[in-house]
Amino acid sequence: MSDWAQIIRGRLEGDKVIWMVSLILSVVSLLSVYSAISSLAYKADGNFLYFFLKQGTFLLLGLAVMFVVHKIHYKYFARVANFILAAAILTLILTLIFGADINEAKRWLKVPFTNLTLQTSDFAKVALVLWLAKELHFRRGKLDDFKGEVTPMLIRIGLVCGLILPEDFSTAALLGVVAFSMLFIGGVPFKGLVKILGLISVLGVTVYGVSKVAPDLVPRSETWVHRIEQFVGINMGETDGINSIGGSSEYQIDLAQVAINRGGILPSGPGSGTSRNFLPHPYSDMIYAFIIEEWGALIGGFGLLLLYYILFYRSIQAARKCERPFGSYLAMGLGLMITLQALINMGVSVRLFPTTGQPLPLVSFGGTSLLFTCLSIGLILSVSRAPMLDTK
Repeated sequence: MSDWAQIIRGRLEGDKVIWMVSLILSVVSLLSVYSAISSLAYKADGNFLYFFLKQGTFLLLGLAVMFVVHKIHYKYFARVANFILAAAILTLILTLIFGADINEAKRWLKVPFTNLTLQTSDFAKVALVLWLAKELHFRRGKLDDFKGEVTPMLIRIGLVCGLILPEDFSTAALLGVVAFSMLFIGGVPFKGLVKILGLISVLGVTVYGVSKVAPDLVPRSETWVHRIEQFVGINMGETDGINSIGGSSEYQIDLAQVAINRGGILPSGPGSGTSRNFLPHPYSDMIYAFIIEEWGALIGGFGLLLLYYILFYRSIQAARKCERPFGSYLAMGLGLMITLQALINMGVSVRLFPTTGQPLPLVSFGGTSLLFTCLSIGLILSVSRAPMLDTK
């Protein structure tokens, strides 16, 4: 091993398997995005290099964030969890009021004096998991008191998910599932979990009813309902009104299926895919289908799925080895969030879920999602690093 390799290995602390998975996913991202961005490059006068360098820059920034965060003991993040959640809630409110309208959705907040936009729901996801891990830590042993201990947490969870919901149903649902799972892991009694599920069911039926009777009352609710109804076989002839490239969201999945079928079992190599010419967003939402077309079902499909399962498994191992409940809840929550997001993105391409718009973590083209995914992995690495520090 060279001196440089030894130095780098010595600097990268925590779970080495998580580091390896993160680096492999980063390489996959560069190869796949460069091969898939022809539609974006066409709009930018054929400048492929610009988008390749942009993705590479965000990956380097993300890895730098991951490195810096993993060097900080995770216990210090508990001290600022309340402030971070408050900041996230504020940005969500500002996004609803002043957010940039991109693809008929206000999910982005423009950063002042720059040409950059921030998808505030990505920030809110990490902030809520961090805050909830801290709350479960300090409320452990008292969660039998549903009204006094669980309800205050549900109010914060409901507030964050409610602010995300109008413009990004899939992220709100994903975050809700992660929060519910953390409450279960944190020790909320079965009776309390049933109450929560009942409340969610009532809210879901209410929102569905409102979207059918008065869709203007809840922004984009008509889009969510159409996507779900198309997926289960209702209103197949209608479009969801948001896809200017290929009609209904169900049609996008049909195109993804075409790309997957072309891929076969074994890889044909980078640059061989042709679905980038007709597949909507082959560099982000539908990148899994594009990767399978170029790398085959064995490496591109199963191999990529295996990487996320390894990441989740190592997150669980980090949680199990952690002595403090806060660190365990944090690693479990963030690992679950990354893995579920990956499964949802993959599931859309293979027709297991309706179209959601969830990017593939650490792989899809984009800045905000990539940076906050790296931040999340950095926090997991910080948790995995702590037992090593305690033994020194």
